[in-house]
Amino acid sequence: MNAVKEPSFRESVDLMFNRAVALMDLPPGLEEKIRVCNATYTVRFGVRLRGKLHTFTGYRSVHSEHMEPVKGGIRFAMGVNQDEVEALAALMTYKCALVDAPFGGSKGGLRIDPREWDEHELELITRRFAYELIKRDLINPAQNVPAPDMGTGEREMAWIADQYKRMNTTDINGRACVTGKPINGGGIQGRTEATGRGVQYALQEFFRYPEDTKAAGLSGKLDGKRVIVQGLGNVGYHAAKFLQEEDGCKITAIIERDGGLMDEDGLDVEAVRNWIASHGGVDGYPKGKYIRDGAKYLENDCDILIPAAMEGVINMSNAANIKAPLIIEAANGPVTAGADDILRAKGCVIIPDMYANAGGVTVSYFEWVKNLSHIRFGRLGRRQEEARHQLIVDELQRLDAHLGDKWVMTPNFKQKYLRGAGELELVRSGLDDTMRAAYQAMRETWHSREDVEDLRTAAYLVSIGKVATSYRALGL
Repeated sequence: MNAVKEPSFRESVDLMFNRAVALMDLPPGLEEKIRVCNATYTVRFGVRLRGKLHTFTGYRSVHSEHMEPVKGGIRFAMGVNQDEVEALAALMTYKCALVDAPFGGSKGGLRIDPREWDEHELELITRRFAYELIKRDLINPAQNVPAPDMGTGEREMAWIADQYKRMNTTDINGRACVTGKPINGGGIQGRTEATGRGVQYALQEFFRYPEDTKAAGLSGKLDGKRVIVQGLGNVGYHAAKFLQEEDGCKITAIIERDGGLMDEDGLDVEAVRNWIASHGGVDGYPKGKYIRDGAKYLENDCDILIPAAMEGVINMSNAANIKAPLIIEAANGPVTAGADDILRAKGCVIIPDMYANAGGVTVSYFEWVKNLSHIRFGRLGRRQEEARHQLIVDELQRLDAHLGDKWVMTPNFKQKYLRGAGELELVRSGLDDTMRAAYQAMRETWHSREDVEDLRTAAYLVSIGKVATSYRALGL
């Protein structure tokens, strides 16, 4: 480890914030207002399990209320603490601003290892935690809307939504109190894959600009690019799967809790995922080279590195050894501020977390709107769209019959063209548009200002600027 102290996750967020605001002309009072966390609630509650009373500690932090409701996930992990939750809440503020989701930033966490408890026990714990937050309006469709995070998913969100409805029986918008719910519980198509899909769309947009790929020492398209993925959870799995199956990327290494797999010819993401599901880890997987110290594979030669698990995995102790010319932060805070300095000095391009993993909150926004409007996306317009397309197809078929062999419609054209957009297609379209627009705003700042050397600073400048504009509109 270097003699210089490694900044904590919260210190990293503050350092990166300070680096950006130094390039802005904000009044000192407004700068401080944006930086600080508005409020953090700590709750300690008891649940009787296995014949005795267990006390759990949880947090819900509200960073900024420049827009309401505030938005941010709830994680279940033993490492949860106030500093981490407040840093994540700050990132949520900037993330929502960057992608134009009309939310302030919030975050929650419960210090628990979900693997130590069975499903019924987890439900009792989750419902009690939700109860403590709901009664203080820290879960509310109009004020504070959680979502899944590390250690939580659709199941936990369904429990929280039901707990809210039990406590607010006449709130017609009760389902909107939380996002990331199951489809049959008020969820939306495409939410589970959303963050991973957002990572894919972010990379696709990056590779649309030769000037940007050249800055990373890369060229061409995504097809054939060698990718290392750290963390094959929900985000890492979907990002790797889509990049492999739809963009032709080669997943050369996968790093998990119990070690890493490497195969220069490419690993089958779906097969590795299935192996982890049935064996609890990657150890024993029949293909590729396994090592117990999987973090070593972060330093392998590749084109794109995707850290998709915990914060701080790329730090001052290993940053100098990272060979990837392009890093996309699918997790929150995987590169520390100290490592960021080292990597930028080497010429590495980092697509920052506040943009790269914003797919989740973007589709959460769509789910929240769906819950408030009480109608599925596409329900009103889909068949009308198909009817309009049918008119064109009928006319083309008439021409086809008239011209004979001189002109023939492409096979499957009719089926593809006639199909109206359903909820999943609309969600993906909205997510793609969001990721493109946010990237374009970042790159414009990156390339138009000589004092902005990297995408992270550009992202902070764009997002802080939007938050500042909102506060000014409120008269602050």
